[in-house]
Amino acid sequence: MKKILAIAAAAALTAGVSAFAANPFSDVSTDDWAYQAVSDLSDQGVVEGYPDGTFKGERNITRYELAQIIARLMAKEDQLNAEQRATLDKLAGEYADELANLGVRVSNLEKKVGNLYWSGDARMRYTDSSKKDTADAWDGRMRINVKGQVNDSTYVQGQMTTNMNFKGDNGTTATKANGDTFMSQLYVNHNFGKDFSVRLGRQPIAFGDQGGWLYNALEGYDGAQAAYNNGKLSLTTGFGQFNASDNYKDFAVNAGDKIGEDGDAFDADTKLTGITSADMYFAKGAYDFGFAKLGADYIRFQGDADKGTNYVAGQELYGLNLTIPIQQFKVFGDYYKNTTISDYDTAWNAGLSYGAANWKKPGTWDLSVAYNDVDAGVYFGGSVFHNDMLKNRATLKYDKDNKEWDAVGAANLKFWTAIANVTLQKNVQLHAEYAFDADADGAKDPDDSWTVSLNYKF
Repeated sequence: MKKILAIAAAAALTAGVSAFAANPFSDVSTDDWAYQAVSDLSDQGVVEGYPDGTFKGERNITRYELAQIIARLMAKEDQLNAEQRATLDKLAGEYADELANLGVRVSNLEKKVGNLYWSGDARMRYTDSSKKDTADAWDGRMRINVKGQVNDSTYVQGQMTTNMNFKGDNGTTATKANGDTFMSQLYVNHNFGKDFSVRLGRQPIAFGDQGGWLYNALEGYDGAQAAYNNGKLSLTTGFGQFNASDNYKDFAVNAGDKIGEDGDAFDADTKLTGITSADMYFAKGAYDFGFAKLGADYIRFQGDADKGTNYVAGQELYGLNLTIPIQQFKVFGDYYKNTTISDYDTAWNAGLSYGAANWKKPGTWDLSVAYNDVDAGVYFGGSVFHNDMLKNRATLKYDKDNKEWDAVGAANLKFWTAIANVTLQKNVQLHAEYAFDADADGAKDPDDSWTVSLNYKF
């Protein structure tokens, strides 16, 4: 069988998985009848060319080469429909001996064991702090994802994470100093048709454009959500509790204790709680117009603000984000408003990016520059930023007489960010950030902050 015919047949098994792909081979022109099939499968990582950049579609394909293609398709089985899976199972049975002989030479084959699918990522990162009294940091992280396919409509997703501090101590015990492994995500997902789904458990959530400008903490939230996505319109709503924040933590305050800088003391044994102890309701929506993508977010924290034991109780936030692609450029921005407080109640950013760093294509890169204006009453921690500039924003203290929260420190923080990504090798990217020209309202202006990291996918 000619290689080009085998690829055309394989492409039928992944129909709908890839919407568009660029031509990766010098000897496959846009006029060839199999051009789209070859391009799509190359973009999905199912087929690979020769070192000289050619595909050589007219030569006969060997059973070993076809077995490699089948193995890569097996790693994408969760994206196929029932008919495509049945065809793939027959091919796997026909080429069982060749698949068994491939061993570790087909990396994607090991990712599937029965109904389990494995993937992961890792990074090594160095961060120079914006605070004079804070040492620089050198840390690492590894995340292992496992997906268990229960049936055609239901799967269980888990994520195991280890964070490690390579400079200084990471805790008071030897275990913590070497990094703890914890379950950062664990949820069940059930699909109703191809557009509607529901989830229950500890699951990811992001607010804001650029991957979670306002919030995209590792542990997401505990709760339930329902989502609709038809490729253009996406709608999500849910209820639960956030699991992480680099802003305010839950802690007990006894008589004489301080909150932030010069904070008022609470009565003895008062429990001050924050974002990780407050029930919240959220709704998200986005529509892709083609020439622009518009998104909207809404967050409402439950509880009674007048009790003065939870700084987010009763607070309501809404936000809008917009991305406009212009050839290789993108214009983007976010705006958020806290409707329940009278001051330091907005946050926004605007920026421009160029390029796209593709994990599969070495040499691809992107660069973005943005201006950020963040009030203390809007940002509650967990931004996608790797630099630590946002840690200079104000802490809050409670005014018992007026029954309101006051900002201590930078009630408003303005700064620029420059962010770049470069794909060094397949599945290896270099990431760098630089936060600079910061202006802190109500506090001393922080220094510049930068970070660089090597990131890996497997």
